[in-house]
Amino acid sequence: MKRVELIVAYDGTNYRGWQIQKNGDTIESMLNQALSDLTGEEIRVCGASRTDSGVHAMGNVAVFDTEARMAADKFSYALNQRLPEDIRIQRSREVSPDFHPRYQETVKTYEYWILNREFPLPAYRLNTYFTYCRLDVSRMQKAASYLVGEHDFRSFCAAGAQVKTTVRRIYKLQVTKEGDLISIRVTGNGFLYNMVRIIAGTLIKVGTGEWEPSCIPKILQARDRKAAGPTAPAKGLTLMEIVFQGEKERPDPAENRGINPHLALDTHGYVSYNIKL
Repeated sequence: MKRVELIVAYDGTNYRGWQIQKNGDTIESMLNQALSDLTGEEIRVCGASRTDSGVHAMGNVAVFDTEARMAADKFSYALNQRLPEDIRIQRSREVSPDFHPRYQETVKTYEYWILNREFPLPAYRLNTYFTYCRLDVSRMQKAASYLVGEHDFRSFCAAGAQVKTTVRRIYKLQVTKEGDLISIRVTGNGFLYNMVRIIAGTLIKVGTGEWEPSCIPKILQARDRKAAGPTAPAKGLTLMEIVFQGEKERPDPAENRGINPHLALDTHGYVSYNIKL
């Protein structure tokens, strides 16, 4: 018996999120089926992040146990011949039998993409949020700076979430613009339910001029979901990578290049936009 880790990229448009649901296909169910067909065993993967319906990923992580003789690094090739084209394994490798992606200290990075121009572009309809309202990126950057560090993010947590604490640490939060495409990139030690999308919705409010950047500390202090901005649509959100404690950034630029038509990875594994709109 061996435990195999998968780095999974997917377009979440046609799926009901990661976790198995009764009312539609999910990333988890597609992986389970493909692996079970491949190995002849009943395989159940365990994912590091349960992304919501419509959310995308460049580097989610899952593990599974198997008695198959196939080398761990060959599972990526075999699975990619069986999975639909909107799910692709970027790497597979053998890991320790006691490695569990959900019970490790991690650093996660998400990006939220906004297409900000007069008219939409069809090629971006599935993985960006479009708004014709002009957004002031400098205001958004200033507001974002208040969120860096350890805070109680209860105001940025969707109602009904069951967690022991709403305190989280954001290591980096950057708002950048390339052409008409705005990226909100956030790295932290964990995220509450809809936290990144609520941060995006709040920064959009600041970008339009409706709210001042200085409102962020008051929103944090309120510890009330009603104090923050709206939850931005799921389709603009992508899970970029998950790094586990003691692990360096995953050296996967070649595997990820081209998953989204407007993205390229630099030599450090960070995303940069490579087109002008």
